[in-house]
Amino acid sequence: MKYRRMPIEVESPEEFGYDKIRYNLAESSCSDMALQDLPLRLNDLVLMYHDHRGHSGLRGLVAKEAGVQPSEVLTTVGAAAALFMVSTSLLEREDHLVVVRPNYATNIETPRAIGCQVSHLDLQFEQGWRVDLAKLESLIQPNTRFVSLTCPHNPTGVMLDEATLRGAIALCERRGIYLLCDETYREMTFGGPLPTAASLSDKAISVSSLSKTYGLPGIRLGWVMTRDPALYETLLAAKEQIFICNSIVDEEIAFQSLAQRSTWLPEILDRIASQFAVTKQWMESQDVLEWVQPQGGVVGFPRIRSLEGPGTAPQHIDVPRFYQLLQDTYATSVGPGHWFEQPDHYMRIGFGWPNRQQLVTGLTKISKALADARR
Repeated sequence: MKYRRMPIEVESPEEFGYDKIRYNLAESSCSDMALQDLPLRLNDLVLMYHDHRGHSGLRGLVAKEAGVQPSEVLTTVGAAAALFMVSTSLLEREDHLVVVRPNYATNIETPRAIGCQVSHLDLQFEQGWRVDLAKLESLIQPNTRFVSLTCPHNPTGVMLDEATLRGAIALCERRGIYLLCDETYREMTFGGPLPTAASLSDKAISVSSLSKTYGLPGIRLGWVMTRDPALYETLLAAKEQIFICNSIVDEEIAFQSLAQRSTWLPEILDRIASQFAVTKQWMESQDVLEWVQPQGGVVGFPRIRSLEGPGTAPQHIDVPRFYQLLQDTYATSVGPGHWFEQPDHYMRIGFGWPNRQQLVTGLTKISKALADARR
């Protein structure tokens, strides 16, 4: 393994310093929860090693919602660890995978660290960031081990439709390979969630966590689901060799929190809808940026019009100056395109993490920085 730090981590708000950012539109999650706001009962918890597969009650809650069995759920240290475990379990240097791009950096970088062959299914703005199954099939090689998709997609917020999801699964079944589906934003789909990929086939692997929807990234709790017993056993071995078991404190917090899902999730979705409406209205009020409207999650991936294709009023923006002004003058943060191996006239804007006033002001600051950066 040849590790290198990813730009999305090197330049993250937590690395830059939250105290330097007044309007944080770089986050890809809902607002972080405070411990005092969680109705927790932890005093009787024994701080021991525990079930290597994960808290049985927690796995039961995850499985019930996902349409799989508890024995098909394995808890992990966030979704990032689950993605790492899948890649290192299925890939050797002589292997190949296909991964969509743009994408959350770990989905791309871990296979590179392994040194295997990687083909990118490059999604296009002009095609609505849609997955083309024919193009996907053309990228599969004899040594391909799995295909990696994300739905809802990070950073664009675009959804697969169910026919495409099932088509991708059928394609992988025909070719005898796995489909890995990163479903971290699944519960935040605006029109209702798709079935979990893992519930549809033993050739599908689903990964998710409590970090994004529930605002609990600090407890580092995610999971991977598979109906393939042999793969499950391999992933369990990987977990045991990397971290044995999850923190029993984190898992108990996760269990007690997820038990509140029926109460919390409608409130979370209402807030996301309100925040998205603010962002959508802002996008429609200006003519410098354009986007493919998100269909889920809490991020969008607009681009500056003038640098690609026609716009209603083409602009000429000094892109490096825009980011410098946004950060240094306006204390506002977004995710630049290079975080996702795209040009920097694309940017990820997160609308779920800030409160409403911070979001409104942060969007205004983006407009001001763009205006100030005109050539």
